[in-house]
Amino acid sequence: MKTLIYSARAFEIPYLKNANNNKHKLIFHKKSLSEDTVQDAKDFDAISIYSADKADFSILKQLQQFGVGHIALRSAGYDNVALSSAKKLAIKVANVPAYSPFAVAEHSVCLLLALNRKLLKAQARIKRYNFKLDSLTGFDLNKKTVGIIGTGAIGSVMVKIMHGFGCNLLGYDIVEDQTLCDTYNLKYLSLSELCEQSDIITLHVPLTAETHHLIDSNLIKQMKPGVFIINTARGAVLNTEAIIKGLEENSIGGLGMDVYEHERGLFFKDHSQNIPEDMLFKKLNELPNVIITGHQAFLTKEALMNIADTTIYNLTCWSKGQSTENELTTEI
Repeated sequence: MKTLIYSARAFEIPYLKNANNNKHKLIFHKKSLSEDTVQDAKDFDAISIYSADKADFSILKQLQQFGVGHIALRSAGYDNVALSSAKKLAIKVANVPAYSPFAVAEHSVCLLLALNRKLLKAQARIKRYNFKLDSLTGFDLNKKTVGIIGTGAIGSVMVKIMHGFGCNLLGYDIVEDQTLCDTYNLKYLSLSELCEQSDIITLHVPLTAETHHLIDSNLIKQMKPGVFIINTARGAVLNTEAIIKGLEENSIGGLGMDVYEHERGLFFKDHSQNIPEDMLFKKLNELPNVIITGHQAFLTKEALMNIADTTIYNLTCWSKGQSTENELTTEI
């Protein structure tokens, strides 16, 4: 199957080539899928895209006209694809539903620890040979209450990790996992109750109409003063303006984020010579109690291998005229 790999990055190409093992003709394209680059997909059977790529109705219609019948996502999230439009246009779409929940959950903990123990500030001092400890005080995670929003594949790993720290665990999900309750003493509450009781809140939900701006000014008002929020899910799960206000008013004690509401066109690129005029991001980036990483929570060797293997598997199924259990358009 002749496939154009959009948003191909140097760190993932070797994994894709190894997984492919000459099964399909892969062409790697550095640019992301957009109105400006969709014409590059002419004469391809399939394309592969990442979460920063745009696949709305207009782009999907052009892909169909070019003869593209398949889209292999290299991500679990698919909010960037108009799935209902893809089905109407007979374009099959599949994702990588579980590449490594450990990678994302562990990165969430990394953000929490770095934020709590002021590691970036401490490291900057050490680089200047300043070994003073003033204003570097954190808190024990032991016995703190952690609210985990979304207890699926990633959230359940987060439950296990935070249980190891000796935390009191609260959960919120539309589907409750009784095994987590029995094994790790997780207690499910309403979203409001979780926010009221948690010292730390971590987010592990997909972006849907229901979760868009899930954390808004109303919920922030219900949170404990000084709460820490960790988001490795999707940027738009947080209302960015409300979060900034909470940080500036000290109602939110700290924010660790690997995703950003307006990250498309910003993340995965070097803007050091031409800083974008994104005032919300600038505000976040300037706040001392915020740690930001650029959508790298998935970035482990194991995750890259799993993403590549599943992407090639999806393409191979289609090339043989078979369906794949990872197809998303069959559910619309």
